[in-house]
Amino acid sequence: MITFSRKQKPIAEINITPFTDVILVLLIIFMVTTPLILQSNIRVNLPSSTTGKPMEGARQISIMATNEGMVYLDNKLISRKALKSEVAKLHQVNPGLEVILFSDKMVRFKDIVGLLDILNELGIKNLNIATKTE
Repeated sequence: MITFSRKQKPIAEINITPFTDVILVLLIIFMVTTPLILQSNIRVNLPSSTTGKPMEGARQISIMATNEGMVYLDNKLISRKALKSEVAKLHQVNPGLEVILFSDKMVRFKDIVGLLDILNELGIKNLNIATKTE
């Protein structure tokens, strides 16, 4: 006859396979959606260039000027006065700051010169104007 003991050992194992499956699915979802989130919703019709090259390197900020006269600093709407103070703070922290100017091709030249004047006043040396290559 078989006798059973009243004391059973507790199960000390945890099955992590379902947990791993959930984590991997979340990782894939984030990998797919992150580039979509990081894309700007601000539409700027860039001028064309045959010699344009992509930038590489240090800390970069982007300034966008739209056809409606709006100015954006890193995809956030900002006034020209606030733009000057924000870029000055960033330039103080990082003297090698690179600025990329995205401007709609229909923006008045006067507005572009105003932005360039602000950047020149702050001593920004690394300035690039974004274009689309043909």
